[in-house]
Amino acid sequence: MSTLKRSLTLSSVVMFGLAYMTPIIVLGTFGIMADSTHGTVAGAYLLALVAMLLTARSYGVMAAEFPVAGSAYSYVRKAISPKAGFLVGWAVLLDYLFLPMVIWLFGAVYLNSAFPQLPMALWIIGFIVITTAINIVGIKLANTVNYVMMLIQILVLVAFVALAFHYVWGDPSKSLFSLAPLYQAGVPHGLLLAGAAIACYSFLGFDAVTTLTEETINPKQVIPRAIMLITLLGGGIFVVTAYAVQLAHPGYQFVSTDAAASEIAKNIGGDIFVSIFLIGLIIGQFASGLSAQASASRLLYAMGRDGVLPSALFGQLSARFQTPVAAILLCGVVALLALFMDVTTSVSFINFGAFLAFSCINLAVIAHFYLRRRSPAPRDFIRYLLLPALGALADLWLLVSLDHKALTLGLVWLGLGMLYLAYLTGGFRRNPPEMDFSEA
Repeated sequence: MSTLKRSLTLSSVVMFGLAYMTPIIVLGTFGIMADSTHGTVAGAYLLALVAMLLTARSYGVMAAEFPVAGSAYSYVRKAISPKAGFLVGWAVLLDYLFLPMVIWLFGAVYLNSAFPQLPMALWIIGFIVITTAINIVGIKLANTVNYVMMLIQILVLVAFVALAFHYVWGDPSKSLFSLAPLYQAGVPHGLLLAGAAIACYSFLGFDAVTTLTEETINPKQVIPRAIMLITLLGGGIFVVTAYAVQLAHPGYQFVSTDAAASEIAKNIGGDIFVSIFLIGLIIGQFASGLSAQASASRLLYAMGRDGVLPSALFGQLSARFQTPVAAILLCGVVALLALFMDVTTSVSFINFGAFLAFSCINLAVIAHFYLRRRSPAPRDFIRYLLLPALGALADLWLLVSLDHKALTLGLVWLGLGMLYLAYLTGGFRRNPPEMDFSEA
């Protein structure tokens, strides 16, 4: 039996998670966040970081207990029930399949704004073809490409933050130390909480690295550490960047909310820096798409290898590259839907699955480590009941805060999953196929 090759270290896994999150997206969405929070973007990101750390901790606990690929799909199956695990995996599949499409669509929109004479379809197809080719060749090449692109992205972010602080330093009416980007008495708490819900979308990616377990050296230690590091580093980047940019541009009024960061970039660095900023954004989207497609293809491979999806198509590795080529190609084909969709519509596809999976991971920790123990230790109440319960409540709040369109699409997808589960299990009379993520 062919298996995935272990080649990823802690730094490699952290880099993949950060690339998946696309740290520079904090600038691309700054105008939307500022408008939603009435100028307290940093505060919204700080609240989001607290909520995501609770769930990241639960992911780390489950990853240490079950060092296998499959992410929420495996954890819920093992901790709660096979049928529940299947439905969570189905929900996550919605997120994983459509996230690369959304990422590449964002990149195409940025490029189309810079080069309006060229059709946006050209940029979308270009993203898909290049990223698919890199992922087919193998994870080592993707890892190398990610290091280079993340370095460029981080340099642009550092330059943006440095210029923002320099801009504030040179203005006697502004101060480098202010609570305004974090909290303002005149801003209703509801707006700050709503902004935190939006900000949580930027954290999607810390969980995706669990799909690389079978390609990671010493995954039982590396994956939990990587999950927490990705969440902390990503959240730190978001909070510091939002704080600096909000200082440079207090309030939430822009000529164009969608292009707010470009407007700020011009104010703090001039026309040349606007071009540098746009290059950084595009590189960030490319790196994120590379990681998103790699993670999605590994989930499809894991499901196909054990018969949950057709194994002849999804459960095979390329003899030449030792990568799940069919799954990678499917991600590319699904992304072609971006040719017929806008950003708002496409984003609505991915939120439901992520927050449902986050909620279930926290419940899995409670079920496996607390409810199944005959005599839980006193400290287990905090570690395995209180903290994951708080995480589950935070994630459920995020789930119900989605707009009606996202909830409708998510429930329809979940309904299709129930029908497929009924087919696989003969009307729920038996368990779905057992997925074995251990190496032969």
